[in-house]
Order: sequence, then structure tokens, then C-alpha cells
Amino acid sequence: MVKKLKQLFIRGLLAFIPLVVTIYVLNLMFTFLDGLLRLFVRDIFGIVIPGVGALASIILIFIIGFIVTNVLGARIIGFVEKLLHNVPIVPRIYFAIKQIIDAFSMQGKHSFRKVAMVEYPRKGIYSLGFIISDCRAEIQAVSNKKLINVFVPTTPNPTTGFLVMLPEDEIITLDMTVEDGLKLILSAGMV
Repeated sequence: MVKKLKQLFIRGLLAFIPLVVTIYVLNLMFTFLDGLLRLFVRDIFGIVIPGVGALASIILIFIIGFIVTNVLGARIIGFVEKLLHNVPIVPRIYFAIKQIIDAFSMQGKHSFRKVAMVEYPRKGIYSLGFIISDCRAEIQAVSNKKLINVFVPTTPNPTTGFLVMLPEDEIITLDMTVEDGLKLILSAGMV
């Protein structure tokens, strides 16, 4: 009974934390913009408009989306990211969050073709991995078997891991979606 309650608590916590963090970040953004714009609108127009921060946040998100999808915007983002590398602590937080978001975005789905099980780090122990591509060029030329590139991520941080090149017949492909595979790894097997 205690084990079951502990399991329920952990599952609830894992479902609850992302929701709370999302609501917290959005609330911070809305509150900040609402406070800033409320003063601006009150000083210019003499009226107070409730919820102006929410509207401004939505417009800001669309503007940022437009900026990052054009060439100049992508260069600006690249420049800002280079600057962030020089700020203590910020790179670890920013780039870890960015990599996790990229893993769940469409870009992440295109880079991983399928979910697979491989015997790694030794025979008899299975790890979850993502099939990336066939080996090419020099690597394939020196092998007498067709090799496949498989990324084996670490748990619970799937942004790090190992690239293993395995013969095709040693890879067990799964029907699991890439998103479900990432969820399994992020939750350390609990979800």
C-alpha cells in the first residue's frame, strides 16, 4: 500500500512540476509586461487596461517567432547566444533548456528516425537509443557489415549521451514514438 501511494505521489509530482513551471514562467512574463505597460498606457492615455500584459505577451511571442524564422533574426539570436556563453551560470541553464525543447520540437523529431533497443554498454544489458542514420564514408568502408548510427542518451538529461555504431542486425527497432522514447528517458523509466 505504501509503495503504491509512493508511486502515485511520484507520478503526480512528475506531471505537476512541468505544469507549475510553465504557469510560473508565463505568470512572470505577463505580470512584468502588465506592470510595465499599465504605467505606460496610464501615463499616455489616462486609463488603466486590465490584461494588457497578456495581450502584449502574445504579440511579443509572435514577433519573436517572426524574427527567429528569418535569416537576419537567426543571426541576431546566434550573436546573443554567443554573448550568453560569457555570462557565468547562464549557459548551463539556457542551453540545457534549449536542447530539451529542441529535442521535443519538430527539429528533434527529424533528427531521430526511430526508437531502438541496443545491447549497450555490454552484452546482456539493453539501453534505449535513437536511430539517426546509416554510417557512411570511411567508417562504412572499413566495416564488413552495414553499420547504423544510434544515439544512446543518458538519463535524465537526454542532451548528453553516446554515439554507437552498430551492425543493423544488432538493433531492435521499437514501435514507440520518438516523443515517448524521450519521455521514458526523461522520467528515468517511470513514465
